[in-house]
Amino acid sequence: MALTQTEKNKAWQDKNKEHSKYLKYRSTSRSFIRKLATADDLDELAVLIEERRNML
Repeated sequence: MALTQTEKNKAWQDKNKEHSKYLKYRSTSRSFIRKLATADDLDELAVLIEERRNML
């Protein structure tokens, strides 16, 4: 029986849980920044990004 694309996607996500989680968080954060973030949100995110850069 051939798998549907949805079933293939689910199978990939099950095998790649950490990377799948990373991609979901990345997508959510980008959408927030592009569509909903206020100037204050962006200022706070800029600080958090700089702190994170310094940790890497």
